[in-house]
Amino acid sequence: MKKRFIGMGAVLLAVAAFLVGGTVMRAQEETPDAFIGDPGYPAPVIPTGVDWLNVEAPLTLDELKGKVVLLDFWTYGCINCIHMIPTIEQLEEKYGDALAVIGVHSAKFANEGETTNIRQVVERYGLKHPVINDKDFTVWSAYSPYGVNAWPTFVVIDPRGNLFAVQPGEIPFEAFDEVIGGMIATFDGLGEINRDPLPIKLESEAAPSSALAFPGKVTLDTEGGRLFIADSSHNRLVVVDLNTSEVLDVIGTGAGGLTDGDYATATFSKPQGMALKDGILYVADTDNHAIRAVNLSERTVSTIAGTGTQGYGRVSGLPLETDLSSPWDVTFDDANNLYIAMAGAHQIWVLSFDTDSVGPIVGSGREGLLNGDLMDSQLAQPSGLYWFRNVLYFADSESSSVRAADFNTNKVITLAGPEENDLFSFGDVDGRLGDSRLQHTLAVVGDGAGNLYVADTYNSKIKLVNAQAKQIRTLFGLGGNGGFRDGDKTEAQFDEPGGLAFADGKLYVADTNNDAIRVIDIEAGTVSTIHFPNPEALQIEDAVTVVSSNAAAGETLAVEAQTVKAGSGEISLNVTMPEGYKLNGLAPFSAEWSSDSEAVSFAEDDAVQSIIEPELPLVVPVTLAEGEATVTGDLTIYYCEAVQESLCFIDRVTVSIPVTVTADAATSTLTAERVIIPPEVTVGGIS
Repeated sequence: MKKRFIGMGAVLLAVAAFLVGGTVMRAQEETPDAFIGDPGYPAPVIPTGVDWLNVEAPLTLDELKGKVVLLDFWTYGCINCIHMIPTIEQLEEKYGDALAVIGVHSAKFANEGETTNIRQVVERYGLKHPVINDKDFTVWSAYSPYGVNAWPTFVVIDPRGNLFAVQPGEIPFEAFDEVIGGMIATFDGLGEINRDPLPIKLESEAAPSSALAFPGKVTLDTEGGRLFIADSSHNRLVVVDLNTSEVLDVIGTGAGGLTDGDYATATFSKPQGMALKDGILYVADTDNHAIRAVNLSERTVSTIAGTGTQGYGRVSGLPLETDLSSPWDVTFDDANNLYIAMAGAHQIWVLSFDTDSVGPIVGSGREGLLNGDLMDSQLAQPSGLYWFRNVLYFADSESSSVRAADFNTNKVITLAGPEENDLFSFGDVDGRLGDSRLQHTLAVVGDGAGNLYVADTYNSKIKLVNAQAKQIRTLFGLGGNGGFRDGDKTEAQFDEPGGLAFADGKLYVADTNNDAIRVIDIEAGTVSTIHFPNPEALQIEDAVTVVSSNAAAGETLAVEAQTVKAGSGEISLNVTMPEGYKLNGLAPFSAEWSSDSEAVSFAEDDAVQSIIEPELPLVVPVTLAEGEATVTGDLTIYYCEAVQESLCFIDRVTVSIPVTVTADAATSTLTAERVIIPPEVTVGGIS
């Protein structure tokens, strides 16, 4: 007989009955068809051949016996999954090494299946437990007969390796606490709890902090000449001079929290969208489930909506007495209303300053892609807003579409992406509505002339929507797994851009996974990167801060043509730094080599290096055959000033070497040198 597992809510009802004599018994008679687990029903093994993060080596359930195991099936674009991160952190803090949390990342979107992208998300959210890249759904499939069929879903495995419970959805801490606490107490009494620490190796330890950390959104003050940046994973806002790129102010301590006060004492938690009106910067303080107001003249921060607790209700109320749910963006209409992309509620809300109220105005709250009357429509994690001529345009991320709430007709329509009510129709296809496909859109903005620009986030592209024709086309970005390169339309690359702002013919892009702010000159058709002349202003106390030292992302170093002898050879790459600087002792020096012909070839293991403090010159073996080739090496070099060692830099460069291979050349060594030129900053007496 196929056995079904009891949900967490029912477990709470039966919790007094399920732990008897160290064995896990069946639920009470109220749930006769529910199964809690028994000693003879072991959990399915975790398949091999999957990538693991945050751990030194793959783990097995046999190795985890003696611990309560919590499998978290999630995908990183899912707001419900993000909501569970604080709950999991609470459990980890309370139960320590008696509990083993394993994140099973089973990707919805293609982009989410890349290990590199998952690694960045693990770092972005500060996850401390092992995470599996289950991109082929092998772990999911092993557990799907027992109820794993949605994001998020949680599986509890007892210390003997037996299945205990499976439950989808957002589970309150109290439910987990009751079940896990009772299980640990019982098995502890039997002497069966293993509190040996797991062999954790955090991904975040291999990546030093950058000047910006996963910036989510940007907004502009054109009259004041300022750019505002949501430095999301640093839990702060950064104010930059629009003309010089000088850092003018940092708002917030950098520590996560919900504290009002002045710039130096206020705290935020993963802030995202911002809107400026009458000298007040309004902020969607996402993980605090709150709207904050920054008074730019008085230099203070206050909370104006939300209680700090995630809400599940969908009714209007007083702003400071109403729970919000992951507000992701904000924008004003032409009156005195602040619209909120309430990603966690799958709705758009409005904060009315005239009536002192906040509540839903677009979307029923049911997740979907359904057009119609404003409140009858279904949205899917709206994450970006733009108001123009009584129409509220929004990036509907989980439906991978661009939509609009037309307040002239009180209807919701779709402009780009799939037409049908299908949350799984995504891709990278330009064209008309119904034919076009996007992938987890996070931002939309207009130029005031009817053009809409869209951050097609998981495709790492910026696209243009013709709202009248309901047609979309790519403007910038090469797609794929993203990259970091300035240049024209044929060269420029982004990595999961999440925020957009437009002014004076320029599009400002929060290039989230590149920890950078990019600028697109629409008329010139070029992309550049903002570099702060005073990066020391972005240093966080007691933390090493890394900034880019290149004049432009994607700089190319052209090396003189060289002739080498056929046979076994090598590339000898030297890096020269000025006095007072040294290679970073924490972050890896990396080089990725390629050749455009068989005249120079690399063994698979030699084409990519990632080495902390490598011996220089770096020697890379190659095989040389008669002919011609161009060898390229994409280098990422982390280095630091050697006095205080608190300010470090990233040098990104592509080395290009034209090569001729002959039978009788005098050498078989290709040589190249990168001379590091640090930016002009004053740190610890070095200028």
